[in-house]
Amino acid sequence: MDWSALSVSLRLAGFTCLILIPFAIWLGRALAYARFRGKGLCEAFVALPLVLPPTVLGFYLLMSFGRDAPVGALWANLTGGGLNFTFTGILLASLIANLPFAVQPIQRAFEHVPHNLREAAWCSGLSPWQTLLRIELPLVWPGIMSAGALTFAHTLGEFGVILMVGGAIDGETRTLAIAIYDRVQAFDEQGAAQMSALLLLVSFITLGLVYGLAGRRRWARG
Repeated sequence: MDWSALSVSLRLAGFTCLILIPFAIWLGRALAYARFRGKGLCEAFVALPLVLPPTVLGFYLLMSFGRDAPVGALWANLTGGGLNFTFTGILLASLIANLPFAVQPIQRAFEHVPHNLREAAWCSGLSPWQTLLRIELPLVWPGIMSAGALTFAHTLGEFGVILMVGGAIDGETRTLAIAIYDRVQAFDEQGAAQMSALLLLVSFITLGLVYGLAGRRRWARG
């Protein structure tokens, strides 16, 4: 087991969930309730990482994070450092690559909250903020849990985007997925098999959690 790569992967997955899930709650709720022109384009933009090849997404992020690009130049002016081939860079790339995995389950959960329930809460004297905290969030928590599980598992297994943006710097950007590739290239099949088994186990547990929560929602509605 490459413990350094595992540590990088766990830190990356943890920070991705910590930052992305609150944003996904806001965006998913907005997309679920709002009606405006261009909503379909917004949803397509959110879903784009699902169908875009990871190397293509990684290439555009690599170019965007360069010092000659607006994003990279702004970051360099603020911090004095670059984004490419750093942990911060792969974290930003991970946030973008995981956007649909975080937003879509939460959006679908908010879409199943009856509108008249929110209106009844308002008529009872609850503010919109209190309605969100005391009424809506308890109802959509299975969607939030599913989003967190999918985001965490997908981040652990992400390869193309991370490799393009971060390379394979040990202790900085070399994740478990990249370590598996390196072990295969070095003909270390046993080491690759151990790390692959870990990712397989995490993926299986994640899918079990997601489908279990989905079944619980169906049972609750029934």
